[in-house]
Amino acid sequence: MKIELHCHTRMSDGSLHFTELLELAVQEQIGHLAVTNHDTTQGLAEMDEMCRERGIEFIPGIEISGYDTQRQRRIHILGYFIEEDHEAINALCSPLLLRRHEGCCLATKRLIEAGYNIRWEDVLSYAEGGTGVYKQHIHIMHALIDQGYTDRIYGDLYKKLFSRGQRGERPGIAYIPTEYVDAKDAVRTIILAGGVPVLAHPGQYQSFEAVDELVEVGLQGIEVLHPLQREEDELRARELALKYNLIMTGGSDFHGFYGESPITLGSKSPDAAVVGALKERKQLLLWG
Repeated sequence: MKIELHCHTRMSDGSLHFTELLELAVQEQIGHLAVTNHDTTQGLAEMDEMCRERGIEFIPGIEISGYDTQRQRRIHILGYFIEEDHEAINALCSPLLLRRHEGCCLATKRLIEAGYNIRWEDVLSYAEGGTGVYKQHIHIMHALIDQGYTDRIYGDLYKKLFSRGQRGERPGIAYIPTEYVDAKDAVRTIILAGGVPVLAHPGQYQSFEAVDELVEVGLQGIEVLHPLQREEDELRARELALKYNLIMTGGSDFHGFYGESPITLGSKSPDAAVVGALKERKQLLLWG
């Protein structure tokens, strides 16, 4: 059976509810499932119970939206076998959730002022049941699709409105920078919450150079398999895993309708031994 170690629900920036994701996991014959919503552990206990009833081993997880201040680039840190609602996670992530939500509110206001026929109430409706409006584009783009401005989340309109303004270009009118947490603090916090920290999709954000520093504060794994990583990215991740004795993980990074490209849940299933390796590493961390 397949192993899925990286996916999201509507609790953060996925389009499916927990129950819908579970039904899809059963359909795709997934035997081990980790839900790694951004910056929250809400709903994991209920998902664990539902998975047990369907014969799936559930792995409580998280994906913390971190930042490398030295190189000024994003770094996402996955956490596995983490305690739900741990005070260390809440202290680190709750302010981030609020900043992101407020930034999305401002982005929507700018679009309305620019003449786009959308409402904040509609944007909120897509985020219902979650921790807030995510990523300045996901839920807002959904509202724009419903009003006929485009037929896809990621396309020319998305690039126009939410461009970060790199290479001398002006940022899009709806781009609101979010202050993320320090990636090293994310690693430390996951360990405090009983979890195993793993560097997410280093090829996507080109975060390879930070591995040495992250290992120093407790990084235990690196995501080798990911839909947006090239063959050379996978090779470099494997080399770093061998150099620092990191667990080689993988996952589809499934977001449903909100994904950057059509992705099948369980499509980047790692080696079967990875779940056992994560459990062993968790015990080592617990015992120091």
